[in-house]
Amino acid sequence: SACGWCKDRWGLSWQITPRALLEATTSQDQAAAKRAFEAMMGMKKIDIAAIEAARRGKSHA
Repeated sequence: SACGWCKDRWGLSWQITPRALLEATTSQDQAAAKRAFEAMMGMKKIDIAAIEAARRGKSHA
């Protein structure tokens, strides 16, 4: 579901935070961090390649 939330077989909810997003948001490049965060927020299913492309300032097709 949105923002990396998933539910396991016992009904517990977990939030998944990809390493690529953590690395981007802790970067000194605030513009890259913003692009990566905005890319992640628009995802229903996490796409690491798209997060990394956004961080680099490129679109991911």
